[in-house]
Order: sequence, then structure tokens, then C-alpha cells
Amino acid sequence: MSWMAWTAPTAVFFIGIALALAIMTVWELRKPTDTARGFLPMMTTRGDRFFISLLSAAFIHLVWLGTFSGPILIASLLSIAWAVVLMRWG
Repeated sequence: MSWMAWTAPTAVFFIGIALALAIMTVWELRKPTDTARGFLPMMTTRGDRFFISLLSAAFIHLVWLGTFSGPILIASLLSIAWAVVLMRWG
């Protein structure tokens, strides 16, 4: 695995994604989700909204890196806030 720079932030990122997927799996098994319509223009499930939040986080970080010179932590906080909004009302 020498092809990738495994740093502590990289490990935390992948562990966080794996942990979130495990939590979502347990949540789905304990309480199956129904499709719902929020502010997104389609019917979505919890898993759909989670996937959309992950994609959105990638785009938020790319826009942040391309536009601002501030710390990436701000983009991460924006991504978390967006994910909360999306999971709750999306």
C-alpha cells in the first residue's frame, strides 16, 4: 500500500466513512426507512440522502480548495452542517 500517503488525517477520514456506513446499516436494520419527499426534487431514503451528502461534501471541499485559501476545517464544518440539513429535511 505504498502507492498512497497514509497519513493520520487520511486514516481518520476512511475510518469515519466506514463507521458512518456501519451505523447507517445498523440503523436501517433496526428501523427500515420509507421513501420521503423533502426539499430535494425526488423521493429519497436515508441511504440516498447519506450518499448525496457524501458527494456534496466532496464538491464543497473542491470548491473550497479552488476558491479560498483558508483552513480546510471550515469546508469540513460546512459539509457536516449540510449533511445534517440534508439528512433531516432533504
